[in-house]
Amino acid sequence: MGKEVTAATGTALIGEHYDERSPIGDELRDGQIHMWYWYDDEDDAPLTEAVHRVSRKVADALGPRRGEHVLDAGCGPGATAVFLATTFGVQVTGVTVSGFEIDKARERAEAAGVADLVRFEYGDYTALSYPDGHFDAVLALESLQNAPDLGQVLGELFRVLRPGGRLTFSDFSLESAAEPRRIEKFMETLKLPALPTLPEWLGHLRDAGFEIEEYTQCGPRVFGKKAKYLRVAMAGRDEVAAKFGDEAVTRFSQRHSGFFAPRKDQIGYVIVSARKPHR
Repeated sequence: MGKEVTAATGTALIGEHYDERSPIGDELRDGQIHMWYWYDDEDDAPLTEAVHRVSRKVADALGPRRGEHVLDAGCGPGATAVFLATTFGVQVTGVTVSGFEIDKARERAEAAGVADLVRFEYGDYTALSYPDGHFDAVLALESLQNAPDLGQVLGELFRVLRPGGRLTFSDFSLESAAEPRRIEKFMETLKLPALPTLPEWLGHLRDAGFEIEEYTQCGPRVFGKKAKYLRVAMAGRDEVAAKFGDEAVTRFSQRHSGFFAPRKDQIGYVIVSARKPHR
């Protein structure tokens, strides 16, 4: 019983974490609560485009096919699921533990005219309600990082995939453990129970039964561009403050201060694709 209460409490805390941060994050990044991707400091892409590049890179690695059913595990405010449906013609089920994100995602799907293809549900990916082999593919954009037990979550994703189904995720990786207090601040801010290295990520997938098919480390163009993000975000601060209030924006910035504590070479960003064996 104690373990169940702890798991439920942990899920509720993660939901509160995103309920607090997602409204302003949604405004800044147009429904994509994940990282950015800039080629270099001279790249003049706006923040929303830089963030959408990650959505496209992960989607391309997943390889959605028209008519397939995709699980968006930790769907955020819905922009990625809408992108998958409109671009690839797939059916998408998005799950999140944030009430704000569910409401915003449903509004976004309706506005985009894809409510017949996309649906959003409250769902804890440690114990999904779907039957075995229910999905053709799973996408997880920076959601595995919050798993209280990564092995359990990957086991659930493996279970709900059909034989031959694919999983693609993007997430942070540990590149250097030097100056551990910087890493601790980063993990505390994002509510990370662990921060695997790329080899550790691959090991977790293999332990869950997946076959690794592709992986890339693009940290220098993602977390490595944190200074560029700060410049771009600050340029739009007044516009966001006009909607949410200066105090709310200041509080949002304070809550994220630990995110920027690591040196840019300490935190990587991996995109990994794997497959559930056909046998």
